[in-house]
Order: sequence, then structure tokens, then C-alpha cells
Amino acid sequence: MSTGAVEAVRIQAGDAALHGDLSIPERALGVVAFAHGSGSSRLSTRNLQVASSLQSAGLGTLLFDLLTPQEEKVDLATTQLRFDIELLATRLIAAVDWLREAPSTKHLPVGLFGASTGGGAACVAAARSPGDVRAVVSRGGRPDLAGEEALRRVQAPTLLIVGERDDVVLDLNRAAATQIHAEHRIAVVRGASHLFEEPGALDQVARLAAAWFVQHLSAGPR
Repeated sequence: MSTGAVEAVRIQAGDAALHGDLSIPERALGVVAFAHGSGSSRLSTRNLQVASSLQSAGLGTLLFDLLTPQEEKVDLATTQLRFDIELLATRLIAAVDWLREAPSTKHLPVGLFGASTGGGAACVAAARSPGDVRAVVSRGGRPDLAGEEALRRVQAPTLLIVGERDDVVLDLNRAAATQIHAEHRIAVVRGASHLFEEPGALDQVARLAAAWFVQHLSAGPR
């Protein structure tokens, strides 16, 4: 499966103009929007690696900045915006809406991939856009930050990937999973820590995510 060229795009979210990179392979099965983690950006090396694997599996990807350059400067000094799940979810929903309207993606089912705090934002976005979000994957995420009400409203099949050595986050994911009524699974990557820096750990994340999205984005209407 050949991957598509990377197209620079701009997503309007209220007054904020967010920069993104869109890649759509030929005969794409669906498209996945990425919500990066705390203090990161669309240039996250981990998300780029996962996105490459998804593209090889026939999935389009949208990596975009959840914050504007000015907001990133504020967040770098205060670390507050990276934990503003309401703001991040609103930006992610704007990206989903953009994908539903863009000529190259409007026919494709949409999935969300969230890392760290982006995992919480992905769950909130899925809860608020049940007709548009068909699958969710969280990598070392914080779905607990979405809150119990949002988790109960998630309808999209949800995969929570956590490192075996990431004890606190693993416990938080297990607790959050009890609130998700939709199809869901926790995948524990053996020997992996929070950032999946161990040899082969991120490759396993990418394989798990690709399989989940291929299964649920190519399965036809729910």
C-alpha cells in the first residue's frame, strides 16, 4: 500500500488557526487524527512513527498542533494548557469536523489516536461526536481526565495501550476502563515504561493501533 504525500493544512478552531500535516494513502480505509501529549506538538517523534505504521496499513493520518504558537509559549511557562482537557477536546472536535468536510477525507471513517493528556481529549471528543468518531486508541494516555460522564458516553471501540512499568498510569487506565460501556480493551506492553522507549515497545504500540483501526474503521457502519 503506497502512502500519500504529506499536505500542510490549517484547521480553524474558533479564533485559533491550527497547523497540521495530512497524509492520505491510495484507497485509504479511514483517517486517524492524532492528539499529542503533554508539552508536545504535531512533530512528536513517537506519533510520527505510529503514523507511518498506520499509513503503511492503508490509513490516512492527520497530525496537528492542539495549541497555537502563542499558546505553546504560555504553556511552556505555565504547563497549564496541556492539562486543559476541555480546550484540547474542543480543538480535536474541530479537527474531526474539518476531516468530515475536506474533499480528500469526507468519505473516510474517522479514528482518534491520543497520547498522554491527548488520550483524555480523545475520549471527550469521541463522547461528543459519536456519529463521527468510529474508533479510539490511547497510548500511555490519561482517559481518566475525560471524567466519568464522558467515558460512559463513548460509543467508539476504544483501545487503551499502557506500558507494564507505567504503574500509576496503568492503574488510572484500569479505573477509567470500568466507566467505558462501549467495546474496549487494555493492552499492556510488557517491559515498557511511560514513553515506550524500550527496544521494540513503540513498534508494538504501532502494530496494536494499526490492527485496531483497520478492524474498526473498515467494518462498515455501526
